[in-house]
Amino acid sequence: MLEKRSLSLSGHRTSVALEGEFWAALEMCAAAEGLSLGALVTRIDAGRGPERPLASALRVYALTRGRVMNS
Repeated sequence: MLEKRSLSLSGHRTSVALEGEFWAALEMCAAAEGLSLGALVTRIDAGRGPERPLASALRVYALTRGRVMNS
């Protein structure tokens, strides 16, 4: 089931819907990096290309970073 969360990115409010498991993975990544979830999402948003939706960029980050953290 998708969970929608509201975030502020570059001074604009936006909502992102992800599965709970992805939010949990992103929260673990943020904690491991000493960041708030909002700060991590802001960093991911700034680094994504215009062709990649934010939700997709967050999922890819959670998957790739999660693999690094678990190895």
